[in-house]
Amino acid sequence: MAEVIAILNQKGGCGKTTTAVNLSTSLALYGKNILVIDMDPQANATTAFGLEKNEDNSIYRVLTGQQTLDEAIVATEISGLDLLPSHISLSGAEIELSKDIGFPFILKEAMDDVLENYDYIFVDVPPSLGILTINSLVAADRVIIPIQAEFYALEGMADLLDAMNLVETRLNSPSPIKGILITLYDSRTRLGRDVYKNVKQYFGETEYIFKTTIPRNVKLAEAPSHGKPCVIYDEECIGTEAYNALAQEFLIMSGEEVEENK
Repeated sequence: MAEVIAILNQKGGCGKTTTAVNLSTSLALYGKNILVIDMDPQANATTAFGLEKNEDNSIYRVLTGQQTLDEAIVATEISGLDLLPSHISLSGAEIELSKDIGFPFILKEAMDDVLENYDYIFVDVPPSLGILTINSLVAADRVIIPIQAEFYALEGMADLLDAMNLVETRLNSPSPIKGILITLYDSRTRLGRDVYKNVKQYFGETEYIFKTTIPRNVKLAEAPSHGKPCVIYDEECIGTEAYNALAQEFLIMSGEEVEENK
């Protein structure tokens, strides 16, 4: 039975898609069966895997009842890693879905038939707190929150945690935090160190915070333009090393033994 993990932050530019793409790929290289669901209308995760934005197979069609989730899934070039692509049409889905009284549960119910097929399902959530995010939270077992090591890193975090609590209390669907991930981190700068310290102070429970940090790395930014996850595009860059380390930490956190990366 898959563990469903939403990668969530309502702030843009914090590394949600980069994390969804590279963590999932690294886990697939460790032999895990992975599904990535691109819930962002910008479809950046879709193009990062080298796939065209095609409405014929998309999360939009699944959410609007035109296609089953299993029918919409496409294989990537990475063994063991499948993708449910997104499309710009998803940007209008919130209006359509709001007419359905059971809209918060559409994604969760659609996923039921595929949970046995995967070890982990990652949902790349859009940078908002709307209906698509609510669907993602209801469907998720756990949440990873990427936080960039920049001045306004914690701005809006209270709103995000309030939204998570609202989903838990009103919809009886808890999504505990699996981990806080520091991204765009440079330990050489005082700002980076200060933000890391502030994040630890803010969350208090430091076991929430991944020991692995994701550095600023040009290869991480460059890889999507080549339609490849960075861990495939450049196997030796510091971005790849960081996401491979994160995958190991993730597996240990999940109670799994970590074997040699294939």
